[in-house]
Amino acid sequence: MIIEFRCDRQYARRWMDRATLSVDGRDVPVQIAWAATAEPRPAGLDALFELERVVLHKGKPSGANRLTNIPEPMRARTATADVIVDFTGGARDPNSSARLYLRPLFNGVAGENAALAAILAGDLPVIDIVNEVDGSVVDRGHPSGEIAAGLSGALETVMARTLTMVAAILSGRPRIVPQLARPAENDARRSPVGYVARGLAASIAKEIYRLCCYAPHWHVGWRFNDNAGVWQTGDLSGPGWNILEDPGNHFYADPFPITWQGRTFVFFEDLDHRVGKGIISAIEFGANGPTGEVVPVLEEPWHLSYPFLIEDGGELWMIPESSIHADVALYKCVRFPDKWERHATLLSGLELADVTITRHNGLHYLFGAWRDGTGGYSDSLAIYYADRLLGPWLPHASNPVLIDRASTRPAGNFVTINNKLWRPVQNCTDGYGAALALAEVVELSPTTFKQVVRHSLKPGPLWPGRKLHTLNRCGRLEVIDGSHVQPKTRAFASKSPATVPSPQASPYTAR
Repeated sequence: MIIEFRCDRQYARRWMDRATLSVDGRDVPVQIAWAATAEPRPAGLDALFELERVVLHKGKPSGANRLTNIPEPMRARTATADVIVDFTGGARDPNSSARLYLRPLFNGVAGENAALAAILAGDLPVIDIVNEVDGSVVDRGHPSGEIAAGLSGALETVMARTLTMVAAILSGRPRIVPQLARPAENDARRSPVGYVARGLAASIAKEIYRLCCYAPHWHVGWRFNDNAGVWQTGDLSGPGWNILEDPGNHFYADPFPITWQGRTFVFFEDLDHRVGKGIISAIEFGANGPTGEVVPVLEEPWHLSYPFLIEDGGELWMIPESSIHADVALYKCVRFPDKWERHATLLSGLELADVTITRHNGLHYLFGAWRDGTGGYSDSLAIYYADRLLGPWLPHASNPVLIDRASTRPAGNFVTINNKLWRPVQNCTDGYGAALALAEVVELSPTTFKQVVRHSLKPGPLWPGRKLHTLNRCGRLEVIDGSHVQPKTRAFASKSPATVPSPQASPYTAR
C-alpha cells in the first residue's frame, strides 16, 4: 500500500515531512502530491510561529513550522497511490485512481484555514475524516490540547490526531463514529497576532506562578455519606467534603479506597514537588476519618500514579499508572497495605494511562487513555479484553474506540447501578483534569462500544478550586480530588529531599 498526502505547496509544514505512516506497527510508504490552492493564510503567521518556537517551545521546532527545504522524496509522486489523504481545501484531484480518497474536515470545513479558524475562535476543532467517494464520515474525534502550546502547538496537535485517525482507518479496523457536538461559534475570533500575544503573556504568567507556587497542587477530598452519593444524585451535594491534609511540598491525587482484611485504606498518588516523581502512598480510615500517618507503599524508578485496585482469586492486586514506562504492570499485595510485588506485565510497548478494569458479561475489560506518541494525552480510548485478569489481553476490534477529550480518560472505578454499567470520565474540554462526567456504558463487547454521558460535575461552591478528576466510593466513604494554590513557603521548602536520580518528567502531572 502507498499513501499519498495531498498538501498545499505554499504552506508546507514540518509534520508533512515523512516517508512513512505507522499503521498497526507497519511503516507504510508516504508520498506527497503538492497542490496550489491559492488559499491565503493570515499575514505574518510564520513569523508568529517562529516567535512561539523561541519563547514557548524553548527553541524546538513545531510540526506547524514551515518546511523550508523540501526533501527529495517529497518533490513528486513516485508511484500510483492506493490511498489519497487530501489536506487541502481545494477540489478533489480529478486524475486520482486511488481506491480510497480521504479528506479531513475541521468543524465541517476542509483545509488548514478551517483548523486555524477554529483555534483562533478559542477551541480545537472536531475532526471528521470523510470518504470523498460516497461522502460518508468514516471517523470522528475531538482532540485534547493539554500539550498544545500556542497557535503553532494547537495546529500541530490537531494534525497529529488527524494522522492518528487516518492510521486507524487504514488499519482496516471497523470504526465507531461517535456523535460529537462541534464547538459553539465564537464571533470574537482573535487575530493571529492577538492570539499569540495572549498566549505568550499567559506563558510568562504561568512561569511566574510556578516560581512562587507548587503547580499543580492536587489534594484529596473525602466524606462519609450514609445516603445517596454522587452516582445517585449526579452532583456533589450532600455532606461537606473534608481535605486530606498533606505536607505542602507533596500533593495527593487519584484516591482509591478499599476495605481489605477488615481495614479501610485510601491509596493515592503522592508526588514530592521537589523531586517531580510520584509514588503510591496510603492512609487508614476509621469511623471518624483518617487515622495514623500516610504510609508509602510502592515506589519505582519511574513515575507512578492512579493506583487502581482489584480483588481477584482471593488476592488483592494493583495496577498503578506507569505509562511513562510504556507498560501496564500488575502488582500483588503480599502484606496489606504496604508491601506489593510486581507479578506480571499485562501489556507492554504502549502508552496507556489510568488503566481501569471491569467485569462484564463474563469477560474482563481494560480501559485506558492511549497515546501513539503524538497529540494530547487524554483524548483517545483503548479497550482490551480477557477471560481472566492475568490475560492474555486482546485489543478491541476498533481501537482506539473513541477520540474525545470530554469523555475518554478514566476517572475511577466502574459502578453498576440497577444493572446498568457506568464509568466516571475526565472532561478535559477546559484543560487536563478540569472536570468529571458520569457516562453510562450502553454497549460493550470485543467488537462494540457505546457510552452516553448523563451528568457533568465541575468544581464550584461545593468543591472550591480549579480541578476535579477522580471519583470513587467504598461503603460510606466517598473520595474525590482537586487542586488549589500552594505557595512555596520557606517552612515547606526548607527541608531538602533525599538525593535521587533525576526522573523523566511525567506528562500527566506537570500541568
